[in-house]
Amino acid sequence: MTTTESPTAAGSGSAATDKFKAERVTADTSPERLAAIAKDALGALNDVILKHGVTYPEYRVFKQWLIDVGEGGEWPLFLDVFIEHSVEEVLARSRKGTKGSIEGPYYIENSPELPSKCTLPMRPEDEKITPLVFSGQVTDLDGNGLAGAKVELWHADNDGYYSQFAPHLPEWNLRGTIIADEEGRYEITTIQPAPYQIPTDGPTGQFIEAQDGHPWRPAHLHLIVSAPGKESVTTQLYFKGGEWIDSDVASATKPELILDPKTGDDGKNYVTYNFVLDPA
Repeated sequence: MTTTESPTAAGSGSAATDKFKAERVTADTSPERLAAIAKDALGALNDVILKHGVTYPEYRVFKQWLIDVGEGGEWPLFLDVFIEHSVEEVLARSRKGTKGSIEGPYYIENSPELPSKCTLPMRPEDEKITPLVFSGQVTDLDGNGLAGAKVELWHADNDGYYSQFAPHLPEWNLRGTIIADEEGRYEITTIQPAPYQIPTDGPTGQFIEAQDGHPWRPAHLHLIVSAPGKESVTTQLYFKGGEWIDSDVASATKPELILDPKTGDDGKNYVTYNFVLDPA
């Protein structure tokens, strides 16, 4: 069921927070390691306060802002935009295959399975956007195709909204789990995404505006690629020459993740990108 209600930062934030809370994630972190991380994190924050001479009024504004972010359900948004890219860099140190990038707050597992050659679910109005035909192969480090590899793909619509985080969109709009063929190949038709702003009508937007920053993300595709016996890779793919590539608010772009589509005689954009997975 869909509605025409306009999405808001609070609505998207609450949906992302509810999803994350339902997962109840854990980490095998020893008390000693936790103490060391906490000590350094709090020490760094206190060093910033001392370095910049933070005043009590500024401290109180900061405290109120922290409360607003929590009450607005925007912690997944804020952390994924401003912090996750560093956590992903730590993971990348152990990988030789395809470069990763941030997952972001809008991933939904168990999207509909689709064959190796397919079209993502979309609305009639999405079909008016320039089609993008995205193809490639999933291989191991030696170049062997990985039969039955999964390519989970999701991205925003042309207005910057993600299905299941905006009430006016169908449940699985522009989302799918593509099952590669016996050689690990896939061909997916979707739409050419556009740059978009992260939600700005809540405390995350206030944080950006207060420092004269911008809230824009370059156009991108989200992907999680996996295969039995291999480490999955979570990444984003961007577009050559696109706006905000060099100033992504989430600091998530990498040169290795830039696509360069070519327009065919049929008016569709075509691009190929191959994924290489590390052994588990």
